[in-house]
Amino acid sequence: MRLLLLEDVRKLGHVGDVVDVSPGYARNYLLPRRLATAPTEENIRAIEDRKRAAAAERAARLKQYQDLVAQMQDVSVTIEAAANPEGTLYGAVHARDIAAALNAQGFPVLPEHVLLDAPIRTLDNRLVTLEFADDVTTQVKVWIVREGTAQDGLRAEQSDQPAPADDDRDRAADPRADE
Repeated sequence: MRLLLLEDVRKLGHVGDVVDVSPGYARNYLLPRRLATAPTEENIRAIEDRKRAAAAERAARLKQYQDLVAQMQDVSVTIEAAANPEGTLYGAVHARDIAAALNAQGFPVLPEHVLLDAPIRTLDNRLVTLEFADDVTTQVKVWIVREGTAQDGLRAEQSDQPAPADDDRDRAADPRADE
């Protein structure tokens, strides 16, 4: 079935493209979501302005993604998760978790950009691919650590003074200990 795309559809085409798709894909996905219409001469002429605007927007977005990929060279992200003693997570780390951690570091990444074959279910470090466009990809190192260990390491690095010994804390809590 031939259709004229009204919006960009990933892995299919851009605004104004006439594409051949299966009737089921057209009937169940493209047409109900108003992503495509019949490719009549009138529809093709009507979409020319939208096609030029979409091409300019795509070019600007591609430039932004290329700049973002350049900034993300050698970026790593640490995600804390609850795990059993063997290192198996009680839950899993999904694309949305990785995207949220990257957003917290100031990188505008959507969960759709994160490519994971399956959710991460163990304490580990992995290289995860981020795909912003068909030809704009990068990899980030994702560290999955046990809950509380990342903050403990951060606190130890930030404090210059060692923690008081247990004996000193006991005396401070009980003033009669010196008697």
